[in-house]
Formats: sequence, C-alpha cells, structure tokens
Amino acid sequence: MSLEQTIMQDLKTAMKAKDQAALRGVRAIKTAITMAKTDGTGKEIDSATEIKMLQKLIKQRQESLKIFEDQNREDLALKEREEIEVIQRYLPEQMSDEELETRIKEIIQKVGATSMKDMGKVMGAASKAFAGKADGKAISTKVKALLNS
Repeated sequence: MSLEQTIMQDLKTAMKAKDQAALRGVRAIKTAITMAKTDGTGKEIDSATEIKMLQKLIKQRQESLKIFEDQNREDLALKEREEIEVIQRYLPEQMSDEELETRIKEIIQKVGATSMKDMGKVMGAASKAFAGKADGKAISTKVKALLNS
C-alpha cells in the first residue's frame, strides 16, 4: 500500500474516532504530498522523497514547538507534540550503522560480489532491501568500503 493510500485510510479512521491529533497530523502529511505532486515537475514521488517530506514536516513542527514552549503556551505546544508523534509514525525506522554493514555483507555474499566491478549488482539489491530504512549515500559509502576491503 502506498503512503497516500495509507494516509487516506488513516484519515477515515481518525475521523470516525474523532481523534483530533491524528486528524491534524494526517492532514498535514496529506497536504505535503499534494503540494509535492503539484510542484510543477510532474514526476512521481518516490519513497525517498516521501521520507524527506515527512522529515521536513517534523522539523517545521519542532520549530513551532520551541516557539510555543518559549512563550509558555503549553496548550499549543501539546498540539505540536501530538502532531509530531502522528507524523513520526509514517517514517520508517532507520537502520543503525552496524546493522546496515551486516546486511550489506549478507547481500555481497548473496550476489557473489568480489570487487568494485560488482558494485552495481550490490547497490541494486541493497537499494531494494533498504528502501526507506537507509539513505542511498550511506548505502553507497558502506558498499564501497566493504568491496574495497
């Protein structure tokens, strides 16, 4: 199920449950996706773009939260914390460096990679295996280091 489909389903659930925090968070995500789709490029949103959007939403909410906390507006700060929590539920958990290295070693062994010439095969398998759990640069850096050792 795509992020957009999941959000629509969660929006309906939040509306039925009258969960205001979930409604605000899910609506914020839905708005961000709509804006990204209409940014003029016409390209499909991939999972990496979705993750960046969600991280940007969280950062914006955290900035607002700090302002509200500085102003001692606990009522508004509570709403921001709730929205941050809702938005974070849509972010995949990122892999630790050690876990990423272990899993890449397994992929290298599985595809039979022995040198840098096999980097493309390893990157293809790793990118699919780690979609949303590790960024491409971290994967690439780790693959290069392991194939060069």
